[in-house]
Amino acid sequence: MTSFGGSGRLENTFSIPGSESQQALDRLKTDFPTFSGTSAQVVFTTSGGREVTGPAEASAIRAALTAARSAPQVAGVSSPFDARTVSVDRTTAVAQVLYEVPQSGLESDALDALKSAVASADRDGMQVHVGGAAFGNAPSQSNSDLLGVAVALVILALTFGSLLAAGMPIVTAVFGVATAIFGVLSLAGTFSISSTALSLALMIGLAVGIDYALFIVSRHRFQLAHGVEPEESAALAVGTAGGAVVFAGLTVVIAMAGLTVVGIPYLTAMGLSAAGAVLIAVLVAVTLLPAILGFAGQRLIPKPGSRALRRERAVGGSGSQSAAAAKAVNAAEWWFRLVTGRPLLTVLLVTVALGALAWPARDMRLALPDNGTAPASSSQRIAYDRVSAELGPGFNGPLLVLADTSRSADPAEAARQVAADIRALPDVAAVGTPLGNTAAHTTLIRVVPDSPPSDKATKTLVNTIRDHREAIRGTTDAVIQVTGSTAVSIDIAAKLNSALVPFAVVVIGLSLVLLLLVFRSVVIPLKAAVGFLLSIAATLGAVVGVFQLGHVMGLVGMDAAGPVSSFLPIILLAVLFGLAMDYEVFLVSRMREAYMGGGSSLEAVHSGARHSGRVVTAAALIMVSVFAAFFTSENTMLKQIAFSLAVGVLLDAFAVRMTFVPAVLALTRSASWWLPGRLGRWLPDLDIEGSRLEHAHAERRLTAGTPSSGAGERDDAVSAPAST
Repeated sequence: MTSFGGSGRLENTFSIPGSESQQALDRLKTDFPTFSGTSAQVVFTTSGGREVTGPAEASAIRAALTAARSAPQVAGVSSPFDARTVSVDRTTAVAQVLYEVPQSGLESDALDALKSAVASADRDGMQVHVGGAAFGNAPSQSNSDLLGVAVALVILALTFGSLLAAGMPIVTAVFGVATAIFGVLSLAGTFSISSTALSLALMIGLAVGIDYALFIVSRHRFQLAHGVEPEESAALAVGTAGGAVVFAGLTVVIAMAGLTVVGIPYLTAMGLSAAGAVLIAVLVAVTLLPAILGFAGQRLIPKPGSRALRRERAVGGSGSQSAAAAKAVNAAEWWFRLVTGRPLLTVLLVTVALGALAWPARDMRLALPDNGTAPASSSQRIAYDRVSAELGPGFNGPLLVLADTSRSADPAEAARQVAADIRALPDVAAVGTPLGNTAAHTTLIRVVPDSPPSDKATKTLVNTIRDHREAIRGTTDAVIQVTGSTAVSIDIAAKLNSALVPFAVVVIGLSLVLLLLVFRSVVIPLKAAVGFLLSIAATLGAVVGVFQLGHVMGLVGMDAAGPVSSFLPIILLAVLFGLAMDYEVFLVSRMREAYMGGGSSLEAVHSGARHSGRVVTAAALIMVSVFAAFFTSENTMLKQIAFSLAVGVLLDAFAVRMTFVPAVLALTRSASWWLPGRLGRWLPDLDIEGSRLEHAHAERRLTAGTPSSGAGERDDAVSAPAST
């Protein structure tokens, strides 16, 4: 648990209202309150030929457990000698410490107090390590955002050639994300919000905040370089690039808010927190940023003779497509000319490469994170590995079977029969002595699987027990339910798996509709959807390769492979969809504008690269750097989310939007912009890039005798003080 201001709490508890495991957990709170919360393990290990059952060692263990019973919030302690959780070679004993509250309900010093209470047994010849579910899903705390901001500042400085211009997106993004984080924390006392949701809001809010400001500042600087007055340019930049920012941002907001339909509170909090951060980033970009641009005035105009001025004027130039045909004016256009030179080969190479990267995703295994992937030096990881080696991997994730024996003629005998029936099932390592509540006519049975908590065999065992319940009921009249942290994890994975395909269909369908409205084309939305699917599949394949299969996992600070977080695929779908639409809109809208202005289809593709390629490249690199900075987090779920978003943006921006997209448009030529006449009459013309506004502005300037933006130059336009 993390508190804020003495009132709000950041919850890190997983639950699925209405699921079998959650219903049983709710009943445990009344029938077996001691077992209704989280638990910790105290692992005692001897060395040097000593045994935990020796007189001195056993006495030290009992004294430590007596002290543990007095630790804050402890509801009960199970002795390893009574529970028979001593290894065969008698070098390891595992005690269980029970709490009546979930992991998020523990006070900030509760686990440290437990460690201190049992430390008396840690002496020569015996070591003590504390772990268990109470340590799992630790709050995600790091200074990763500072590293991301520093890298973003460097990229912006290189992009603009001006520290003043580079600092504006940073300042507005930090202001926006600080506002969003404060808003999320202020609601933490009323709603269940996890520390991972807070980190996701910080990560995405910072990334899109910088990117959205970058798009607007870039348009503003372009206009300043072509003679537009600062105040007029700021308004025009918001009316053109700002319109695309609003559209792109609302797309991300809709996708993230759509996570609420899954029905998992933890995921709902993550989606709404991130959506709120993006919405605030949009509002800051179209309100605070223009005001700052107004204050900066002429100081943002590139210096006379500077590289920044030459670059902006080269991009705008005279507007002649043929003049630039012989030679690309920037690296983005050079790349587009390269990939459109052999478009079919480019499409095939990208498809094959992303398909190969996606191949490992076939075997993706989903589960909630546990201590098996915690840092190797941590107490909980050492305890987890020791328990797995000495007592069996299933002891790290026991199942709790709740049996209602109210209809049984002999409840005690029925409970013993239930335990015997479960013991006879495959993959069962041990079944504890039934614990009965005679007043409630319920019995709690602890079942230890042979396999680890996240293993497929454990999932099979849970399903087998549930499928076997009718046979058990037929012989005992007992109604059973399976719960515990492992069962909750399995139920969450099943819930998310069932929601993934419908959610993907909705997201892809939404992308088709939105892009059809924006570009008034049939090919553009279809091409975007195919590219999006390639990005998602390749990203999931990379996640499986690194985190599940363990390839180059050291690069992201992992020292043990494990399952992919159950929440990751659906979060990736929502976030990457919105971000992919950002780059699609900013890149292809320039192409459409050039095509509608009379250029050929291929010239329009090159024009899009000339005007937007550099900015889209910078925006993608900034977003990747912000996400990559969170690789240092010790929270496995956040680390996986950060990795998937960094890889997803990298692949989508460069392999799909900057390579696959221009190649497909070069193949389809003018058919890229085709729209059936009847459909065209029905669809509204959104003009999110403000093309009509820009043309009206150019006409007014021509009427007033002043060259228009991008159509002419004024020598005195750059005579004002230059930016720093």
